[in-house]
Amino acid sequence: MFFKTIDFSKYSSIKIGQTEEVLVLENADKIPTDRYLIGGANNLLLSPNPPELMMLGKDFSTIDLQRDILTIGASMPTGRIISYARKHNLSGFEFLAKLPGVLGGILAMNAGVKSHEIFNILRSIEVEGKWIPKEEIDFGYRFAKLPSIATAAQFHIQEGFDQRLLDELVSLRNNQPKDPSAGSAFKNPKGDHAGRLIEAVGLKGKRKGNMAWSEVHANFLVNLGDGNFEDAHYLITLAQEKIFQKFGIELQTEIKIL
Repeated sequence: MFFKTIDFSKYSSIKIGQTEEVLVLENADKIPTDRYLIGGANNLLLSPNPPELMMLGKDFSTIDLQRDILTIGASMPTGRIISYARKHNLSGFEFLAKLPGVLGGILAMNAGVKSHEIFNILRSIEVEGKWIPKEEIDFGYRFAKLPSIATAAQFHIQEGFDQRLLDELVSLRNNQPKDPSAGSAFKNPKGDHAGRLIEAVGLKGKRKGNMAWSEVHANFLVNLGDGNFEDAHYLITLAQEKIFQKFGIELQTEIKIL
């Protein structure tokens, strides 16, 4: 293991945060229990006083196909998974083209697009050197209660990479802002959409400093340039309070706030 200096104002997708020393783990290292694991920082909002951080190194960025089982390391970027699936004509991974980051982060929140999500194709995850079947994990819409940090995952595979599906899912990005963000700020409550609720309480386009609820898609908190944690956190809290007051709905953040 070794330490890596990361400037989160450049590294994170929302472009907020200071420089932090992050512990990078290699294959034979024991995973600490007193640090928070980050991946590609694509759904991360870093506070001025975060917990101690760690990340999986390149040793965990592996991919291997044996018969009908695909094994992928948890630090493998989604873009490389898509490229591998296309090259080997594997179906089921097309939705990852719309989800930036690394596999570990996708697993930790059962990330997905519409009805496509990672647990649909998951076979098992590796935790502390042991393989745990999907059936033994509690998971659902945008959550997965992993017993500990996943270092790899295995997937059932089928042939038939669907380029048309990939193009269709990627086209959904046209409804997403181009400004830096951490993706969807809130999980959609059952039977409704967080973006609609934010609009309904008059917060679409609401700005605090250089942070704002996007005019393009209300559930995206965007950085308009040198935005900071305090203003981002203010807007998140404001939306939760107003929506609860008007609709009695407690919005849960999809963004991880550290």
